[in-house]
Amino acid sequence: MMMDCDLTGVTLAGQDLSHADLTGSSFYGSDLRGCRFDSATVFGCDFREANLEKASLVHADLRGCHFAGANLAGANLFEADMREGLQITRDRQGEFHVRGPDDKPTAASGANFSGANLTNAHLAGVVAVKTDFSDAIMRGCKLTRAHVRGANFSGCDLEGADFGQADTREACFRGAILLGASFDYANIAGADMEEALSDKPQGRLVSELGVTVEELLRRHLQFIATGGVSGALLDLSGFDLRGTIGLSGVCLTMAKAAKAVFFGLDLSRAALQAARCPNSDFRKARLDQADMRGINLAGARLNNASMRRANLRALQMENGRQMAADLSGARLRYADLRDAQLGGACLAGADLSFADLTGANLTGTDLTGATLAGAVGGPPARP
Repeated sequence: MMMDCDLTGVTLAGQDLSHADLTGSSFYGSDLRGCRFDSATVFGCDFREANLEKASLVHADLRGCHFAGANLAGANLFEADMREGLQITRDRQGEFHVRGPDDKPTAASGANFSGANLTNAHLAGVVAVKTDFSDAIMRGCKLTRAHVRGANFSGCDLEGADFGQADTREACFRGAILLGASFDYANIAGADMEEALSDKPQGRLVSELGVTVEELLRRHLQFIATGGVSGALLDLSGFDLRGTIGLSGVCLTMAKAAKAVFFGLDLSRAALQAARCPNSDFRKARLDQADMRGINLAGARLNNASMRRANLRALQMENGRQMAADLSGARLRYADLRDAQLGGACLAGADLSFADLTGANLTGTDLTGATLAGAVGGPPARP
């Protein structure tokens, strides 16, 4: 029980405050990295300028809290309650007053929630103007009547989120996942929805070709088996493949799929040697044990993809030549690369933030300019 305590500037990194009652306390500028506030009551607390990087606030009561300038990158706020809330106090004369920081910054405005887990969090009515939610996981998040004008939701997973009656003017949803998201009566004037993945097709559909996916795969397999004498090389460039047949274990060797959408598809154990898939969307796809030697995934999006034991080594060619797997500039935030073979692969400029590289073979891997902040099991992140 630490209600109304002044904890300004304290260092509590890694401490466990789960189930504590911290109502009205001030953590202004405090170091709370990796701190646990699971199921804690932090109603009306002041977290301005605090460092909550990778903190856990699962099921926490965060109503009326102030996060202006706070860093919550990689924090876990699963099912946290961040709705509006007012703390009422009574002075010696018996008068009631609304309590809050002197300059009364509103809720989460200006805070950094980049990469945070806000799944099923309650943010109804929250004020988060120009707040950074980039690459955050916000599935099922309640944002009704929220004031998020100018907020950055780029690359954010907002599947099933509710923005009903919210003010999202000038907000950036570039590359965000908006499947099943609701914007009923929301003000979206000036919002950037470029490359956002919604329920609408993101490109051409295979049905437009008048031939089934099974037939296309049969022709491609025939092309590979005969060395190009018969059949036809598979070209899925620009197609949205969501809702097609399962692709687990299929042969996609040398296939073309530039700017294609493989979002959420099961490609485990698929043969993808020398496939050309630059700038394609493999977010949340399953590529476990896939043979991806020599694949071109330059600029591709593989956030949250499962690539356990995937083979991304160089493909041995004739005359001793090798074709390295190209993942330069690819985005692999939160990707599962446990026990993956990455020896000799090019990951120059790739974003591997918070990726799991436990047991991965990185011998000879080109990580020039790669981002490894928060990555597990890989080489240490460069300052």
